[in-house]
Amino acid sequence: MRPPRAKYFNTTGPCGPQDHYMVPPAQRLPEARTLIDMDRYFVLHAPRQSGKTTALRTLASELTAEGDVAALMFSCERAKAAGDDYAAAESILLKSIREAAEWSGWPNELLPPDPWPQSPPGTQFSAALTEWCHRCPRRVVLFFDEIDALQGTSMISILSQLRDGHNARPGGRPFPTSVVLCGVRNVRDYKVASGSDSDGSNPASPFNIITESLRLGDFTADQIAELYDQHTQATGQEFTKDAVDRVFELTQGQPWLVNALAFEITLETGVTSAITARQVEGAKERLIRKRATHLDALVARLHDPRVKRVMEPVVAGSFPDLDLTFDDDLSYVRDLGLIKQRAPLEVANPIYREVILRVLGGPSEQYVMANPRSFVLPDGRFDLDRLLKEFVVFWREHGEVLIRQEGYHEAACQIILMAFLHRLVNGGGYLDREYAAGTKRLDVLIRWPYTGPEGERLMQREAMELKVWRAGGDDPLPDGLAQLDRYLDRLSLDTGVLVVFDRRPQAPPWKERGAFEQATTPSGRRITVLRS
Repeated sequence: MRPPRAKYFNTTGPCGPQDHYMVPPAQRLPEARTLIDMDRYFVLHAPRQSGKTTALRTLASELTAEGDVAALMFSCERAKAAGDDYAAAESILLKSIREAAEWSGWPNELLPPDPWPQSPPGTQFSAALTEWCHRCPRRVVLFFDEIDALQGTSMISILSQLRDGHNARPGGRPFPTSVVLCGVRNVRDYKVASGSDSDGSNPASPFNIITESLRLGDFTADQIAELYDQHTQATGQEFTKDAVDRVFELTQGQPWLVNALAFEITLETGVTSAITARQVEGAKERLIRKRATHLDALVARLHDPRVKRVMEPVVAGSFPDLDLTFDDDLSYVRDLGLIKQRAPLEVANPIYREVILRVLGGPSEQYVMANPRSFVLPDGRFDLDRLLKEFVVFWREHGEVLIRQEGYHEAACQIILMAFLHRLVNGGGYLDREYAAGTKRLDVLIRWPYTGPEGERLMQREAMELKVWRAGGDDPLPDGLAQLDRYLDRLSLDTGVLVVFDRRPQAPPWKERGAFEQATTPSGRRITVLRS
């Protein structure tokens, strides 16, 4: 007999219990079962590659196995090609339902009618579901995966037919007892996409039957430990506690990132010893450099006007322009998974935070010609003083041009300096960045590993804070010194660097930018200040 295949951490497509390590889906979606038992229609949403399809597929299988329900998950993805052709969308969806039912292995009495009953376009979908529910000896529950694929008139038609069937159930019309619309966006964005009012004021909206909008949450720290322990139990290879803690810190539980880091360590690098935080750090760097599809798809959204409107003040540390439409854009960006679900307004996790600045700074990085190896001192430490002086030369020569070219104009100074640092530090060290809307700063920690005189492994740490002096504002130096003081307290460091970019119309000419001075923080620390 052929031995069973070894399980692995999955980063592509839905998870299966035979092939993949996985957190039990029921743990992640306890409310769904209650709503289905109550015959509710509801929305389930979460960013891409968060485990939505896996959770729904497992739930459908469990419900059907219990014998009272015929629960079917099917994908709406192919209906995207139909666009506004709602008749074509109906046909594609009904074909997808039939295929999913046939592949499920159900007995014949549960399968949809073949062929579907004929009905005019705009009624075909509801008529087909009515006929199926009339024949089926069980309650029918439908999970519409990738509901985002439906567009315009097609979405209006399908959702209106669901609403019509839902409301006719008390009169005796057979129809699915529960429907779950599953995608990336929350119910508000479905309303916008279908042409309905996002405030719910339209009484004929197809969304007035939706009772809940559930978000599939990220992994908790305990769930990450449970997931990684499955690998330990199967192979004997341990993830140390510091490794699990570092994964949670870097990912904040985002499921794809959690699996991708583990996959990178266990399979791509072939590590066989116990997995430590140091190996997690290396895996993070390789993952970011690879720019896997998940990360590429995420950052491709950065120049979407709705995304940029939210993300630009986050990177710049400024306050967003709050008007009547900002909440809609904020909800949209949260649904994409780019920012945290609750205040303060900041990037969802440190890996995304780093990727976003690397991507935005990519064009500026091409202008950095300095050799990174030349910044390593004879004792192995990093030469921060020289880096700052080289940046002054770079800024005088290229800063004005790069600011004009930068799409995120409000955050241009921060993005350009980060590009410079990334080019020169990331070959042998690490950059940790902290930024959020309304903070009026960007904090940076350079971590540079080196070998001490006795052969011991040491870590050099250098902290920087970035501030921008904008038109009409006061000199940010006093606030910057106080903020840098708090940052250094948190890092237990004695000194740091404050960089102040002058964006006022009366700022010195570009060829005169880059003055260094010494200052003292409120707690008495001596600080290097660079005014650019």
